[in-house]
Amino acid sequence: MISSTSNPRIKNLKKLMTSARFRREKDCFPVEGPRMFFEIPKDRILETYVTESFKDRYEEALRAYPHEVIEDRIMRSLSDTRTPQGVLALVRRQETRLSDLLDKEGSRAFLLLENLQDPGNLGTILRTAEAAGMTGVIVDRRSVDPYNTKVIRSSMGAILRLPLMECDDLLPVCQHMKAAGIRIFAGHLDGEPLYRSDFRGSCAFLIGNEGQGLSPEIMAQADQGIRIPMKGKVESLNAAMAAAVLMYELLRQREWTGDDR
Repeated sequence: MISSTSNPRIKNLKKLMTSARFRREKDCFPVEGPRMFFEIPKDRILETYVTESFKDRYEEALRAYPHEVIEDRIMRSLSDTRTPQGVLALVRRQETRLSDLLDKEGSRAFLLLENLQDPGNLGTILRTAEAAGMTGVIVDRRSVDPYNTKVIRSSMGAILRLPLMECDDLLPVCQHMKAAGIRIFAGHLDGEPLYRSDFRGSCAFLIGNEGQGLSPEIMAQADQGIRIPMKGKVESLNAAMAAAVLMYELLRQREWTGDDR
């Protein structure tokens, strides 16, 4: 049993919990809680740490996982939550390439995220993207780290299943997508109303920074501006909410058209 916070493995875990640069360097990220832990593909788990109470509760299930027992106070020092759930695993990142996404068959659908800063927004977007059947999500390096513990928690496991790609710059990504016949849509105050736009072909939605929106360079890559109709004095929606509206309109057009109910 590990009982000291000065243990090198515990120090390594603490750094992985707090440093995006270190997570990229080590090519892994921490996942907390039994619900997500038991969803992780076993071949992606690098290390597992559990408390004695967790081991007692899940003793049979844990037989399939090599694990290390640590004291409760050590788990509390590592956890990103007020009430740690007794298990923390290091998971190997699964890199997605743009070519893998573009080679998908049928009408593809993507989210391209530029300089998104709120972990809760990003996690919610990933969760909603999986629910809406998106082909993949691409995040630029200026955005919050997708493997931030708050992003992982709010994604509710979607980050383990949804194709996700990080890129230094969305500009070449947009150019490759356009060359592959993918139409790019971006929110704009003077854009076409969302419900008059056609998303049945392969397409991508650009989502920008919560406060500043999309940069002019990326906005210029859009084939069409679109806007979400709004009543009252509201000028804009939360980034995650706006993304959800777009994704579910796309899903409606593709799966519930004509006389379908």
